[in-house]
Amino acid sequence: MTATLTAKARALLERPVIANVATVDGAGRPQITPVWIDVEDGAVVFNTARGRVKDRNLAVNPSVAVSVVDPDDPFNVVVVRGTARAVEEGANAHIDRLARKYMGLDEYPMRQPGEVRVKYVLEPDAIPMQPAD
Repeated sequence: MTATLTAKARALLERPVIANVATVDGAGRPQITPVWIDVEDGAVVFNTARGRVKDRNLAVNPSVAVSVVDPDDPFNVVVVRGTARAVEEGANAHIDRLARKYMGLDEYPMRQPGEVRVKYVLEPDAIPMQPAD
């Protein structure tokens, strides 16, 4: 990890705000998906299921950008770029933590039979936009 989130940026990412994750598809086009987001050990983390578009894109090209705009202050913005690493271990517990954060539920209610969850860990290479402390 070569870039570090400020305390104010971490505070925004730790709130239940929606982030936009940009990946690159097989034709080199950008793909943007709104996601639940969190921070673990200075890394930005999000969750998906195996086989979804962002998972397929990241399997080929792990480059990713994440953008978050504070719904209460549109000038409070965090943009992070880097490389995402897939982690299946603990991914089910992670989506349950996100369900608590975003929905107030103990378990993620939209799990599908046979679904394999994956947590993506984004180690920031660059943070072109973030609030100063």
